[in-house]
Amino acid sequence: MDLVPVDVSPAPGVVLLSGIPGSGKTTVAAALAARFARSAHVEVDGLQSLIVSGCHWPDPDGDPEADRQIFLRARNASLLADSFTAAGFLPVLDDVVVRRSHLDFYRSQVRTERFLPVFLAPGPDKAWERNNARHKRLTTNWAFLDEAMRAELSADGVWIDNADLTVDETVDAVLAATGLATELGAA
Repeated sequence: MDLVPVDVSPAPGVVLLSGIPGSGKTTVAAALAARFARSAHVEVDGLQSLIVSGCHWPDPDGDPEADRQIFLRARNASLLADSFTAAGFLPVLDDVVVRRSHLDFYRSQVRTERFLPVFLAPGPDKAWERNNARHKRLTTNWAFLDEAMRAELSADGVWIDNADLTVDETVDAVLAATGLATELGAA
């Protein structure tokens, strides 16, 4: 039996699309990935959902086990990202990253040389409005995370205020700011 090579010419990087809940991460990540001939959208919440017993979702009260699992899912997302990149698929990770330690952990785990953090920042009021207009409504208002994200990460990555942008306009802004439109060519 001949082995089929899985890894080919690698994709040029890994995109981490972040923002507070309601900022548009999942919608924009899926739309961004859809622009490329070979890509993968990795919903990091989905990785946490794989835990059958003992799952602790993040909560505003600072549960230490939930905090540990945030890093576990980031490690698993990083492993998937590197695997997809080696196989020639641009991975777009979709996760809430608002702390320096969390972003630094991603940087230490992703082996792909080009790591592109992108922060969607429509503001807490717009994020809460969007949250209340969707099917996957959250009962906790995570608006306080916006202040933490801006305080700890404002000098990192690409920041896009998408409060008044459509999904396509936001994707265009991500492509332009990261240089990926010219490197991969939009599909």
